[in-house]
Amino acid sequence: MAREEDEENSGVPVLPTSSSSSSTRRVERRADPFLIVCRCFSLITSLAAILCVAVNVLSAVRSFKNPNTIFDGIFRCYAVLIAIFVVLVETEWSFIIKFWQVLEYWAGRGMLQIFAAVMTRAFPDYNGERKDLVILQNIACYLLLSCGVVYVISGVLCVGFLKRRRQKQEITREQAAKDLEELERRREELEQLLVTE
Repeated sequence: MAREEDEENSGVPVLPTSSSSSSTRRVERRADPFLIVCRCFSLITSLAAILCVAVNVLSAVRSFKNPNTIFDGIFRCYAVLIAIFVVLVETEWSFIIKFWQVLEYWAGRGMLQIFAAVMTRAFPDYNGERKDLVILQNIACYLLLSCGVVYVISGVLCVGFLKRRRQKQEITREQAAKDLEELERRREELEQLLVTE
């Protein structure tokens, strides 16, 4: 009965442990499936951006070896920086979100990813000398481009807003669970003191 009242008040399910004491309780934490999907998609986007970084580094190195393609090499260096920035944005580091608040919104993130993908695809090898690198460029470009398009569409459909709201709820739930555990621990300590006295 008390357990049901605690569940209603805190929103966090409380289950009795296997301990002999009926007063000892354990808080069960469930992960939000929607947030898990968002984290998986963020991981895929980060991997696509890392692939873009690798492809652009390889292309820049090859471009700097040939004096005729030095401008392509400089362009690739900028593409590397932007792709690294995409990876950092996907970590949702508070420092970056603080200074570039537009990247908190999924449509803004998607535009950045599309830009990085287009830079990766720019200046293809028309001479056919670097076919292996062109294939890698295409794979990296279209992967990141797909992620960017999904981000833009999701941003228009306010999925990013829903994710932020659920993250706040999860943080609140975790804090409530920690507070409840702390109260239970304190109550047990006080009960022990009463028993010893």
